[in-house]
Amino acid sequence: MNASFPKNPEPLWRKTTAMPHFPSLTEDIHVDVAVVGAGMTGIATAYLLAKEGVKAALFDAGEIANGTSGHTTAKITAQHGLIYDELIGHFGKEMAETYYKANEAGAACIEAIVKELGISCDYSHQDAYIYANRDQDLAKLEKEWQAYQTLGIKGEWLDSLPVDISVKKAIKMEGQAQFDPLAYLKPLVTFLAENNVPVFENTTAKEIEYGKPVKIKTDKGHTVSCNTVCVCTHFPFCDAKGLYYTRMYPNRSYLIAVKPVKPFPGGMYINAGQPVRSLRGVTVNGEKLLLVGGENHKTGEGEPMIQHYEALQDYAEKTFGIEKFYSRWSAQDLTTLDKVPFIGPITKNEPNVLIATGFRKWGMTSSHLAAMIMRDKIVNKPNPYFKLFSPQRFEGDPMVKKFLSTNLDVAGHFIEGKLDLPDKSLQDLQQGESAIVRMKGKRAGAYKDEDGKIHVLDTTCTHLGCEVNWNSGDRTWDCPCHGSRFSYTGEVIEGPAKKPLKKIAEE
Repeated sequence: MNASFPKNPEPLWRKTTAMPHFPSLTEDIHVDVAVVGAGMTGIATAYLLAKEGVKAALFDAGEIANGTSGHTTAKITAQHGLIYDELIGHFGKEMAETYYKANEAGAACIEAIVKELGISCDYSHQDAYIYANRDQDLAKLEKEWQAYQTLGIKGEWLDSLPVDISVKKAIKMEGQAQFDPLAYLKPLVTFLAENNVPVFENTTAKEIEYGKPVKIKTDKGHTVSCNTVCVCTHFPFCDAKGLYYTRMYPNRSYLIAVKPVKPFPGGMYINAGQPVRSLRGVTVNGEKLLLVGGENHKTGEGEPMIQHYEALQDYAEKTFGIEKFYSRWSAQDLTTLDKVPFIGPITKNEPNVLIATGFRKWGMTSSHLAAMIMRDKIVNKPNPYFKLFSPQRFEGDPMVKKFLSTNLDVAGHFIEGKLDLPDKSLQDLQQGESAIVRMKGKRAGAYKDEDGKIHVLDTTCTHLGCEVNWNSGDRTWDCPCHGSRFSYTGEVIEGPAKKPLKKIAEE
């Protein structure tokens, strides 16, 4: 590899757009709607509610748009991998067609907002391609193409791609789009501020009291009372009634941004097999860059995480050549057992607590679809997508099989983690290195930072007690059971965990 590999993860979008900052909540308040989670879904929801004249407020546990929304590939498309043949098999033709129309509506919502606010966010229409470059993936692609024809999805069956990749066959979905997600969100946040919609950062929603009104308790002891809560936080923070951690599983994926030697012709690409390879172009400060993504795996599992970045770099070097390496970063998202997002009331008996989760890494269209569904629930408008995305649905196939396999996997990780043996002593740690150690008779995780300071943590996840594993790519402790992630100093980066890992003093 000729290009210099960046040491620390840093999303490209953060380099191009600085988001505004807001204060934390310092008193009890009452609003009509509390939107918890200020990512793409939460901000879009608050925006659509503001346009309806609904008094809402937006809350985030950290900085706005600093989670998955700032780490996405930002493809705006209804081509969600090999999904439509599977949806026909599980839900039938009508519901599969509804899924397609719903994501087309999400994409149209984004384009409408771009035009309404005159947003400059590198928005451009692109064709989306899914391709098979191996014989074992060709049959699956042929079934997907048949599903397109069954559902009336406009597309083309191709023998080759505009990009210089050898393929067996490919499907093109026309008229999709891409953009800079933070450049898009910034004017929406400005609109909220100008229309007196309060935004609070560093305000963690810890628990919820169901009833009328609904009450949210924050980590600083303040109360937000409201008529409706929109929970846009990946795993719902108020999950005691829905048990969503048993109905979804977390996956990580990786991205690099490079300046390629070979010119990139445009378009958005993803392969039909494994390992996943995703491509799209982007222009930054007049330079045409290439985003290369993929290497999906369940959170907390698999090979050392840094190797996923190296695999993407190796692929980019061999396929396009790398003139310059700009940045690397990773993202995490949740997949429901039937691969369709959960959007709607958290339980049948709690219609005033709405959730939006399980976007399966296709969050640009899904986020705006969710915003429209939640808006329509709140203002009592009919919406043709309520039924398909209802969190209360349960399809016997595939949900039962996937429920059993997913939760057996969780149980296996719980037991395996408890039996881990130390792999290194504290004295042997090098700067930037981690190890599993034993401290006071318990499993612990140690990390030596760049200043030589050693951070030792109890590796028992504060969610349900599984043992976290070290992520060498992002320098985090990740839970293989339900996807909670913690910094090397123990702070929660991503839920469902709410409490930090316990710090352990050296003996």
